[in-house]
Amino acid sequence: MPSSTDVSATGPGRHPVDEKLPALKMATSGLQHVAAMYAGVVAPPLIVGAAVGLTATELTFLTGACLFTAGLATFLQTLGIWKIGARLPFVNGVTFAGVAPMIAVVNSTDDKRDALPVIFGAVIVAGLLGFLAAPFFSKAVRFFPPVVTGTVITLIGISLMPVAFGWAQGPDPAAHDYGSTTNLGLAGATLLIVLLLRRFTRGFVKQIAVLLGLVAGTLVAIPFGVTDFAPVADVAVVGFPTPFHFGAPQFQLAAIVSLCVVMVVSMTESTADMLALGEIVGRPADEKTIAAGLRADTLGSAVSPLFNGFMCSAFAQNIGLVAMTRIRSRYVVATGGGFLVLMGLCPMAASLIAVVPRPVLGGAGVVLFGSVAASGIQTLVKAGLEKDNNVLIVAVSLAVGIIPITAPEFYHAFPETAKIILDSGISTGCVAAVALNLVFNHLGGSRECDEVTAPMEPGPGTASAPGAGPVAAR
Repeated sequence: MPSSTDVSATGPGRHPVDEKLPALKMATSGLQHVAAMYAGVVAPPLIVGAAVGLTATELTFLTGACLFTAGLATFLQTLGIWKIGARLPFVNGVTFAGVAPMIAVVNSTDDKRDALPVIFGAVIVAGLLGFLAAPFFSKAVRFFPPVVTGTVITLIGISLMPVAFGWAQGPDPAAHDYGSTTNLGLAGATLLIVLLLRRFTRGFVKQIAVLLGLVAGTLVAIPFGVTDFAPVADVAVVGFPTPFHFGAPQFQLAAIVSLCVVMVVSMTESTADMLALGEIVGRPADEKTIAAGLRADTLGSAVSPLFNGFMCSAFAQNIGLVAMTRIRSRYVVATGGGFLVLMGLCPMAASLIAVVPRPVLGGAGVVLFGSVAASGIQTLVKAGLEKDNNVLIVAVSLAVGIIPITAPEFYHAFPETAKIILDSGISTGCVAAVALNLVFNHLGGSRECDEVTAPMEPGPGTASAPGAGPVAAR
């Protein structure tokens, strides 16, 4: 573990986090951060844009806008202004946590053209409220232990998996080749390529395995006639994400509440990421740093919709990249933010992702979204599941969270405004996890002595029914 007393090569007394590397190394290291996060940044606008029914040109615009706003948010986080920004090598981009609630907003909107303005209005309000709450949230983080954050992150991955499965079948459910062996074969081939790259490569190539898988999968798809290069030919080389391109923000209460829940989830993730990153770079994140980092997250989110972007949050995969490369300079990550801005100002660069066939995206999405769920499971491992209180919290919260996936019509009798929130398993699962954690682990004291070795075994002092015993694993 790096020591907080480390000194950079640029001069005595300067921490490695504040080190400015030579230009070439700064550029290549910054590009590596972009490569590690690129697939994660473009996935949310692809998912939401497809749900809205955007054309290829509009989808390219939305993707470029998200790249542009991710760069701005990264600037805020790494360079900082006033009390805004953790000033750590912290990459920001569009958060996966908002995808399912945004799709719920789309599905509940009669005119799909109004869906994006409604989403943008909700993100603006959630961002501003989060900015005001940042200093208080940094004190209340004890209410979001690993048992809560792990459950929510797991739900994020689970909620996104149906999107990957839908992509694997093809772009149009009404098309004759939807779910064909060709489409599923391309998805499987892409998944196999990503797995092989992750297994047999190392270093930089291993980090960008998903990106390389998308490229290879697209090349494999060309002979099958499912790769369309028209999006690249139809866009300009240089452009700017025109403010409010999809219409002025609209403010609907149900959408705002749903995105505010997502903001709480996002702030919780960012807090955990800042704590982890602070240890990795040898500059532990204190309460002041966390508050400044949360201000950057939330302000970046509030500004993002002005340029047609979505809610921003920390990218955990880049924290792993910092740990692997041991390059701890925040200016390297700021350089990566500069590349994101440039890509957002170059529609042709943003359009490249629109060329990737939907089945290829589906194959890569299995890894991408599955990794999110796996990250949540890793967090749950640290949650103390030997305690039956925590087992119940996870069990019930996961059950509540997967209702919209396993039983899509479960809330059909509820008002449309309520369904925007209820149809987001992430939102309902998060609320359930926080509430249950308060009831079992805070109010009236927690029962720390109640431990189990398996969820179905009775705890100490609990009488079992005659003839009953531990349930055998199935």
